[in-house]
Amino acid sequence: MAMNFKQLVGGIGAAVLLQATAGAEIPDQIASAETPVATIQAQGAQVYECKADANGRLEWQFREPIASLFVGGKTVGRHFAGPTWELTDGSKVIGKVVGQAPGATGMDIPLLKLDAVPQRDSGMLAGVTTIQRLNTLGGAAHGRCLAAGEMLSVAYSADYAFLRKPRWSLIPDTSRHD
Repeated sequence: MAMNFKQLVGGIGAAVLLQATAGAEIPDQIASAETPVATIQAQGAQVYECKADANGRLEWQFREPIASLFVGGKTVGRHFAGPTWELTDGSKVIGKVVGQAPGATGMDIPLLKLDAVPQRDSGMLAGVTTIQRLNTLGGAAHGRCLAAGEMLSVAYSADYAFLRKPRWSLIPDTSRHD
């Protein structure tokens, strides 16, 4: 029997969510009490550009992520500048960083909590309000940059947990009569 996208992501996503969070404490800076929708693995690169800082010294500055999103070994979407996550079911969400915690080592990009804004009203990511970047491996820029405009691509992987507020919390409170 063939599985549709929602069954694939829902079933495997729940299993990945349990694996992603089992035994690993989520730091307070990125914790959320929202309802899990899915956790999807990303594999790709963090792209940096060599630019001058406020003092004129050249340093690597984050430019954008470029990654494929996987569930159960199958490609289900992509992650790119914005930051944006877009799935093959047509759903799309843009995030804004609101919290971060250090990665496991200095070579790992930070764990993140992002406020999410769905860009479409249907698909797996519709209604997502929060994204957590978990289990990061690699992606941190190291070494000196020597020329402005030089680019650096650093391989990374991470799990992205997509969360939403419980449906009951979205119902307006009409009990007050001001």
